[in-house]
Order: sequence, then structure tokens, then C-alpha cells
Amino acid sequence: MEPVVDRIGQPWGGRTPYGRGEAWPARVDTFLADGLAPQDVERWVPAASLLHSNGDAMDIAVRRGRIVGVRGRAGDRVNRGRLGPKDLFGWQANASPDRLTTPLVRHGTQLVPCTWETAMARIAAESRRLLRESGPGSIGFYTSGQLFLEEYYTLAVIARAGIGTNHLDGNTRLCTATAAQALKENFGCDGQPASYTDVDHCDTLALFGHNMAETQPVLWMRVLDRLEGPEPPRLVCVDPRPTAAARHATVHLAPRAGTNVALLNALLHEIVRTGRIDPDYLARHTVGFDELAERVGPCTPGWAARICDVPARRIEHAAEVLGDARRLLSTVLQGVYQSHQATAAAVQVNNLQLIRGMLGRPGCGVLQMNGQPTAQNTRECGADGDLPGFRNWENDEHVAELARLWNVEPARIPHYGPPTPAMQIFRYAEQGSIRMLWISGTNPAVSLPELARIRSVLGQERLFTVVQDLYPTETAQLADVVLPAATWGEKTGTFTNADRTVHLCEKAVDAPGEARADLDILLDYARRMDFRDKDGRPLIGWHDAPSAFAAWQECSRGRPCDYTGLDYDRLREAGGIQWPCTDESPGGTERLYTDGVTWAAPAVCEGYGKDLVTGAPVSETEYRALNPHGRAVLKAAEYLPPHEDTDDEYPLQLTTGRTLYHFHTRTKTGRVPQLNAAAPEVWVELSPAEAGRHGVAEGDLVEVTSPRGSVRGRLRVTGIRDGMVFVPFHYGYWDTPAGHRPPDGGPGRAANETTITDWDPVSKQPLFKTAAARLTLVARGDGALAPAPTTTASAPVHPEPFPPTAGGPAATAAQSVPRPEGGRP
Repeated sequence: MEPVVDRIGQPWGGRTPYGRGEAWPARVDTFLADGLAPQDVERWVPAASLLHSNGDAMDIAVRRGRIVGVRGRAGDRVNRGRLGPKDLFGWQANASPDRLTTPLVRHGTQLVPCTWETAMARIAAESRRLLRESGPGSIGFYTSGQLFLEEYYTLAVIARAGIGTNHLDGNTRLCTATAAQALKENFGCDGQPASYTDVDHCDTLALFGHNMAETQPVLWMRVLDRLEGPEPPRLVCVDPRPTAAARHATVHLAPRAGTNVALLNALLHEIVRTGRIDPDYLARHTVGFDELAERVGPCTPGWAARICDVPARRIEHAAEVLGDARRLLSTVLQGVYQSHQATAAAVQVNNLQLIRGMLGRPGCGVLQMNGQPTAQNTRECGADGDLPGFRNWENDEHVAELARLWNVEPARIPHYGPPTPAMQIFRYAEQGSIRMLWISGTNPAVSLPELARIRSVLGQERLFTVVQDLYPTETAQLADVVLPAATWGEKTGTFTNADRTVHLCEKAVDAPGEARADLDILLDYARRMDFRDKDGRPLIGWHDAPSAFAAWQECSRGRPCDYTGLDYDRLREAGGIQWPCTDESPGGTERLYTDGVTWAAPAVCEGYGKDLVTGAPVSETEYRALNPHGRAVLKAAEYLPPHEDTDDEYPLQLTTGRTLYHFHTRTKTGRVPQLNAAAPEVWVELSPAEAGRHGVAEGDLVEVTSPRGSVRGRLRVTGIRDGMVFVPFHYGYWDTPAGHRPPDGGPGRAANETTITDWDPVSKQPLFKTAAARLTLVARGDGALAPAPTTTASAPVHPEPFPPTAGGPAATAAQSVPRPEGGRP
């Protein structure tokens, strides 16, 4: 009999300890609809996780044409059968009764149902009118990190060679644009150097702004199992909140927001000062060490302590742990990417690995993590502000390669300037130069900063807005045309996760009503627009997911993200496989840069880099002079203070973030009973000292106000650093009477009512973690806990009287006892 585990109250399940260099034992997690047993399932259909970036392999349970559950896949390299809470329960959102099932068009103030013919004809007519009257720059596309590879590539070809617009980006700009940019700055190209299997081999794990336990819970299970096994790794955690990693850390550094560069420069200073570098590796594989050493020379721990408000001795201790590591793995996420000097800080983490020579060996590497399941595909396929196949828009030969592939003239592919990032796309829409904006699979009316401004942009009569989504989101409610899309489990395509592992997700059931796969919608649009190549043939020569994948394979041929050795049959048979996968490496590639850097040479690199302080581009000539032989570039950065700092009126640093039980703007997880019950409403976090200074207590209703707006929530008193206030960003208005905005123009529920319109000068990623705010009491609580999880970084400082967050009987999932052969299905 298998034990039953409450996977809301115990989100990471039970432990299967293992030692360094050993294989991670399997543990199969399963959750089925009430009353069903595995023998009741008619079909198990392969898929991968949708509600985070880890890429957990699973099988979808189907009975009588409906999804009725999931189980982890024991043999897969990513998760060895484990599933996180969002994996186990999130599939229920597919059957939500408010799914969009028919197209909608705006008539006056109302969105009314219509046929697909009416909706698509209206979109095509408006597209043709704008192309005729205003040119391709009047049309923009803003997409997601949750579609399939085949859909992104089709969208990229439509936008770049069909419309001819430079205005195409993804909401990956908000979460992992900095990851891509940092990799380009140091290694010349995107692509994660390390692999999840490096957790199995490392003796030291450093997490920089990465709340792994909540954003990649299955990867955190892997770490927990190493921590409970022989030779556990030492942990260094940089995070202002008391995350699970912080609680397990050898050293926990909790700096002031916006000071990551100062902290990292001090760590580099200590490692260089104490000689804990690899001179041979530096000489053979890098350029720029002397400049880096000079830059960090004055950056002592004492200097950084004054800026970061972290004890100097603790910085020294962290440097000792990092410097003494024999196998160092570093991970990075939103605490760096969404903060001040984002790219500069992420690059310093890469510098740390490089000066220590910790790259390309088991247990040695860096994971500049992703935040969404297919963020990697957005980047690979050119749907996020780069050209497909990690090609360089400044390299004429790279543009010519795409032109030959698509059979168009090079001039048809816009490369007169850099592709337009998301924040600039919305600025152009605000100014009126973009007159049509097609938004697919994302909800900017909740996820972008300074929401009052975003609502005013989307609400303009002169802006024709198309929204392609699953539900009547806040953004959909502002659209001119709404297209009902199919989702995970209702269509076929491929996912690529944060460590380059490609999975096939197959259609398990039909989409509800008239909802269509995103690929089918895009192919319909291309046919209606009659996009042609230079010989008069259809520009889009494919018709379904397999043929779109084959087209992408040719685009990827010979590039860093080479998929030519993959196909659907191989992925069905083998499960997840890491790119590059070619005839020469048919099993995929576990880690990159095993013998130096591969894609940094001027002729092949994805970009020439930028100034880390100003964002000014490095020219091709400058890059060739700096790096003629294509080595890794060590790039130094000066610390600069945040643009918006605290003062008497706004004395707190405001930071936003995620919780384990929700994803993005809750459009899926808010419709799942177990997940929504675990975190049903927005809350606000303060430290005990700050709560005392403000005269507030656990459960009080408080208001957080910035120069841009206000949000109200119940107070949770946690171990967060003093001087900081935290608000989760997931909560919007779709499940409130207000619909898509705060009621009566008053305080909101969405954290982004308060965040600043500011972005990193290098990656153009918005900054959600460096703003100033004040907190005031609205009403005393009744003694109850705030509606925040108690199992995560949001745990109250005095949890003893309170039970852990629990979802009741419906929130349990079976977790099998580990077995040598991978557990019972």
C-alpha cells in the first residue's frame, strides 16, 4: 500500500536520499480525480509540466475523453517521476467552466460571440489596412512563455518575414530576458552551460536570487535528497526573504534590494585576493581578467557591507565557501533578473564560475534559470526580440541565412536596428505608432508594471487589440477581438526547459467548444494574409505541428540550439533529450563548454555585447578587437545605486515575487481548488521589527502605497529582512466584481499597481524588485492568520499555534515508495 501524502501541506513530499555522483532515485507521484484508481485510466498520454520552467515529465490520465489526472514519469532525466503541487493539481484548470469557447468581437462596450470567420476576417482586414496605410511598424506582437516551439517559430516567421515588423517580443522579457543577455555577454550566445544532473555531483550550490523551492519545486526535491544523503553539498543563498534554501544554507546573505552588483563584486574581490582562481583556465579560455580584477580591487567586504547591509564577516564566509568549492554549481533567477543592474549582476555570477574554472565538468556550471515552461523556446525561435536559431541581427550573413531558409530577400527581414523589447512595444502603442497589438498567452493588464498606465494603453480606441487566450482575463476584457485557444493536453508540440531538455507534449483530449490550437490560429492568419516567398509560394510551408517542427529543425541546423537529431518518435521513445542533438551527438548534450567556449567567435556569436552600465552596444569592430579567438568574456561592472530609493515619505523597499502555489496571474492556478485554497488572496509581508515600527500585526489589513498606486492585503509577519515589504504579484481582478481594474479607482489587489516603469539598460527587463513604498494600517485583524502559505518563504515567524497550509482531503496525492526499477506506475 502506497503512503498518501498531503502535497499542499508537504509540497516537496518525502525524501529519497542519495550521495554525490550517484543516480537520483525514482519516486513516482500521481494524482487522479476523486474516486478513480490507476486501473480506471483508459490512456496515459506523454506531456511535460506547464506551470513552471523545470520541464517535469508526466503522463496525462484520460478517461471518457476527459483529463482525470497525472503521474510523473519515472525514467525521465528531469524529475525521475516526481511532480510538484502545480503539476499534480493544475490540470483541473483545463475544465474550468469559464473557458473561452467561441471567438468574441467588440461592439461598442461589449464583447459579443461571433464565428471564427468573422473574427479572423476582421483581424486580417485590419492588418492589411495598417500595412497599406502605415507600414509594418504599425503592427506588434506580444507573446508568451507557455506556447509550444512550433507555435513560436511560426509566429516569428509571420512577424519577421510576413509582416516585416521588428515589434515582436514575449513576456519572457519580464522573467528571463536577463538570463539570455547575461549568457550572451559572457559566452557569446544563449544556452545554459550546466545541467540539472550537476546537482548530483556538486559539492557547493549557490543560489543567487533563486527561490528554487517555490519556482522549481522538483529541482528543490533533488537538492533536498542530496542534503539528506552522504556528502551533502554546502549551500550559499542570496535572498532577502527566509526561503527554504535560506533555511538550509551554510551561508545566507540577505542584502538590500538593488545591491546585487556590490555584493557580487565583493565576493569576486575575496576570491581574487585569496588566489582561489584557476590561472590555467583563465589563460586558455577567457579574456578580460585583468580589467575584472582591477574593478573589484577596491570592493572589499567592508565596502559592500555598508551598501548591502550585510555583515562583512558573512560576505567573507560566503566567499570562502565559494572559493573552496571543488565542484561549484550556481543558479540565478528573478531576485537578480528583476532587480537593479540585472544583467551586470547576472554576468558577475558567470564571472565567478569562469575565474574558478568551474564549467563543463560534472557538478560545475551555471544555470541562468527560466521562469516559464517554454521561455527557452521563445528565445530559440526568435519570438522574444532575437532572430531564430540564436542568430545575430547585426551579422549580415546570419540575416542572409534566414533569408535563404525562408526564400525571401534579406531586406524583407527587419534588421535596421535591434528587435523591439516589450516595454518599448507598449510605449509605441501608447504614443500611437503601433496601431495593432496581438497578445497571445499572456496577461499584461496584471503582469506589467504600473498597471494604471497599461490599462490606459490597452484601452485606447485607436489601438486594435487581439487577445488569444484560454479565459476572459483582465487583458481579454480590454480587447477588440478575443480568440479562444487550446492549451496543454489539447494540442501537440514540444517544450524545452531551462536545462535544454526537449519534451514532446501530445494531445490527450479535444479543446472545449470551438477553441483552436495556437498553431492553427497562426496558420489560418498566414493563409488569409497570403504571405508569399520571393518565388510566389506560401511563406509558411507547413500545416501541422510535425511539419512545423521539421521546418524548425532546418532553421536550427548548425546553430547552438541544433535540433536536427530529434524527432517526435525519438522523443516518444526516449523522453526528454537535451539540445544540441545531432547525428554526431544523437543522445543530446548534457553540458556545454566542456573544452572551452564554442559560440563566442565574432562570425558565429549571437551578439557583440553591451556596456553593462549604460546598455550602449559594443560594435562588431570593438568585439573583434577584444575577442578575436572567441573566448569567454569576463565583464566587469561598477555598482550604481537604484534609481528609486527610500525616503521619509516612502521608507520601505518594495519587492514583489511568486509563491509555490500560483503561477503568473492565476489564470490557471486560481481556478484549481487545492492551489487556490492554499493561497486564496493577496497578502503583504513585513519583518517583526518593521511590524512593530508601523504598529501592525499578523492579519491586519494594510495598504502599501508607492508613487504610482496602492494595494491592500492582510499582513503576514515573516523573517524577511528589515526595511523591506513583499507583495506576491499573482493577484488581479478576474475573480472579483471589478473584472479588470481596482474597484472605483481605489486601492488595488494587483502588486503591479505599485511597481515602477523602469528596466535594465542591457536586457530591457522591467524591474519589479526595486521600488519605494510606505505601509499604513487600514483595519485591525481578528487574530486570524493572513491568507498566505505557512510552508514557504511566507511562513509566519511564530508558526507554532498554526497548522501548516493544507488543502484537505482533495489536496492529497499518492507518492510511491521508491523501488530499484523506478517505482510502480
